[in-house]
Amino acid sequence: MHQKQFAKHLRQNMTEAEHRLWYHLRAYRLNGKRFRRQQPLGPYIVDFVHFGSKVIVEADGGQHNDSVSDQARDTWLRSQGYTVLRFWNHKILAQTDVVLGVIYGEVEKREQ
Repeated sequence: MHQKQFAKHLRQNMTEAEHRLWYHLRAYRLNGKRFRRQQPLGPYIVDFVHFGSKVIVEADGGQHNDSVSDQARDTWLRSQGYTVLRFWNHKILAQTDVVLGVIYGEVEKREQ
C-alpha cells in the first residue's frame, strides 16, 4: 500500500487511545496548537505531529514493547530535529489530562 493510502487507512482505523488524543488535539483544542494525525514523515507515518515545535506524539500498545524498529524510527526522527513523546494506550485512557499536560509543556518549550 502506498504511504499516503496507508496513512488514510490508519486515520480511518484509529485505536481508542488515538481517538481520545485526537479529540483533544484536533481543531486547535490544545491551547490553539495545530496537530496533524497519521502524518507521513520521511519513510514513516507518525500518529500525531505539531510541525511548529517539531513534536511527535505516539500512542503505543503492547506491540511496541521493546521494539527495535521503534528505536530506529525514533533515532531517524530525532536526527530530523523532532522530539518524540511516547505514551502507552492505557495511560492515555486513564490519565488523559496528565498526558495532555506533558504534550502541551513540550510544545511550549520547543516553540520558544
